[in-house]
Amino acid sequence: MHAFVARHRFLLGFVLLTSTAGISVGLAKVTTSLYALSLGASATSFGLIAGAQSIGILFMSLAVGVMVDQYGPGRLFRIGCVLVGLVYLAVPFFASVPWLLTCTALVSFVMPLRFVSLNTVFMQQLERVGETKAGWFRGSHMLGMFLLGPVLAAGIVDWIGFAASYWLIGTTFVAAVLLAPLVFGPARYRAEAPRSLNWRELRSQMALLADDVSLRDVSVIEFVGGAAHMYYSFFIVAVAVHGFGLGASHAAGLISLQGAAYIAALFLLGAGLPRLGEARFYLGGFTLASAGLLLIGLARAPVLLWLGAPLLGLGLGIQQIANLARFARIGARLGRGKVAGLMALVGPAGGLFGSVAGGVLGELFGLQPLFLCFVPCFLWFAWRVFARRDAVLVQGV
Repeated sequence: MHAFVARHRFLLGFVLLTSTAGISVGLAKVTTSLYALSLGASATSFGLIAGAQSIGILFMSLAVGVMVDQYGPGRLFRIGCVLVGLVYLAVPFFASVPWLLTCTALVSFVMPLRFVSLNTVFMQQLERVGETKAGWFRGSHMLGMFLLGPVLAAGIVDWIGFAASYWLIGTTFVAAVLLAPLVFGPARYRAEAPRSLNWRELRSQMALLADDVSLRDVSVIEFVGGAAHMYYSFFIVAVAVHGFGLGASHAAGLISLQGAAYIAALFLLGAGLPRLGEARFYLGGFTLASAGLLLIGLARAPVLLWLGAPLLGLGLGIQQIANLARFARIGARLGRGKVAGLMALVGPAGGLFGSVAGGVLGELFGLQPLFLCFVPCFLWFAWRVFARRDAVLVQGV
């Protein structure tokens, strides 16, 4: 009984903390976009600001993975909250695009202190709460970042203006420290082996991708899934407006529909993982994602976009559940701090690749046909599972 109460207390606290953190990030992203437009940012400057939100993550994720094992996730999470909050509080000091770009880049370098710490402790606690709840971590964060935060942002900016909005955002990041005890207990995490931050440790962390087949395979799936998700989020509006003549609100609705299906899968479909086994669960995700991408890439009528969007969201959500469960099991074997750092790296790296490569190749081949380029990747993943040629992915059959 005590274990049952403790398990659900942690899960509820974790959902509360991650959803609050997601709302803060969603508020900040939308407010930054609106603020950049109000400052008259050029298309190039706007693109740089968008890219600056991810650049620091690519550089810092592995280092923070080492620091989690060295100092503990709770301490790093609190430091990250305070630093991010202070940067956002400083944004209104100078109303200029270069200052906004600088602050956005600084946030991206300290943000991994928060989410790598959360990744680490959740991977450890997943053994207690069960793999059926694997999607709750990403789902609660996505719920705040992509649904609640953006909905609140525009109204808050209209109500109190940009300066006060950034002060509110900074305050919410700092206030997350008060919720940290719900997740980061004094003895909740213990590193498997002592580590210190140096180049040798970082190189050994990257070497895990070459040495461990299981980690490499799930990282590839995470990378491609992140690329597909970000490509859809970035370019479906342009496809819907310019290719099908939809209005801006209907085009934005396609993003909401895909995001809602993704989040619903994360919260509701985790029970299918132990029931179906990992291989069949993955196959379901690959099949749904491929079907959604085919409908979107081959669509000649808007209705096919509306059908493809939820299929893609469900497929990517199912894959995400399986990926999180696999990362947790691999982390128990190789070290949770190491795997949490890599997990925090490969997803955003895929997202950055999807947005940048999509923009470049879209000029050559068109935006809509590029959705079809992801289909062979998912079919290849499915073939590896179906053919049982990879002992890593067929575990559970």
